[in-house]
Amino acid sequence: MFNKEEQKEIPVYVFMGFLGSGKTTFAIDTLVRQNFTEGVPTLLLALEDGETEYDEETLRKKNIFLEFADGDSFNEELLMELNKKYKPENVMIEYNGMWELDTLFTVKAPKSWTVVQVISFVDATTFDMYVNNMKKIMMDQLRNADMIIFNRCDVDTRTNEYRRSIRAVNRRAQVIFEDKDGKPVQTDEELILPYDLDNDSIELEEEDFGIFYIDAADNPGKYLNKKIKFKAQAHRPSNFSDKEFVPGRFAMTCCANDIAFIGFKTYYPESSKLKDRDWIMVEGTIKKEYYPEFQGEGPVIYADSVSITDPAKDDLVYFNY
Repeated sequence: MFNKEEQKEIPVYVFMGFLGSGKTTFAIDTLVRQNFTEGVPTLLLALEDGETEYDEETLRKKNIFLEFADGDSFNEELLMELNKKYKPENVMIEYNGMWELDTLFTVKAPKSWTVVQVISFVDATTFDMYVNNMKKIMMDQLRNADMIIFNRCDVDTRTNEYRRSIRAVNRRAQVIFEDKDGKPVQTDEELILPYDLDNDSIELEEEDFGIFYIDAADNPGKYLNKKIKFKAQAHRPSNFSDKEFVPGRFAMTCCANDIAFIGFKTYYPESSKLKDRDWIMVEGTIKKEYYPEFQGEGPVIYADSVSITDPAKDDLVYFNY
């Protein structure tokens, strides 16, 4: 397991993505052209042979040492040996796109190694196909990334839909879109809200919860002290107190192939009486507090009333506004 508390830490950067997603190209650009490591000893550990090859001579001139490993050789002994051999001050790992991320964290690494950033690369032209056929691995890459880079985007890439879906399952990740030449793609992120924020109170239609969740999570200040009324399902996480629960909805995310429960923590004195999946009508006031998963402040609701109600017409909400 990678150590998070060692005083003298060696930063570890992990690149994820399927074959051909652009991991190696990004590593070459970062390490060679941008001189990211500034000449300090750096271990570059490639866990698959990509379509783009590294120039080992060029890497060595920049004090970067390239090593390859596969499923059989990637183990504690190898990492300890490489750490002793190169004494790196940075470690870059090009992760095998077919491996689940748990494989990385179950291998014991040197105590000073600390994962500081996980970047997931996605070929926009094959994203839907991989989600349809390899959903578990793709979702593993998206949920655990600090940054997600969609490359090879064109005019038909559904950038806003992809971004909103990813935000539903990974709030902290920065999502970037690039064209086939690696240039940033400008996206219009502004949501057309189906309710009026100029009012002091908001009453959500059943189908509007998904858009509310995305916008409120991104812009909690816009909703501060607003009154709100909405239909949801109750969920009581095991680590919540008797006065806390989450009213939310199941949302179709990541190109209509993954379902996630989304909602905000809510304070209500009689939360302990609610049962998971009860359909409820919630009325309360929106505040904000620190969310570790947001790495910042996010909305919370102080409920004035919670009552049992009829189920929504559609069990799911969507993000395709």
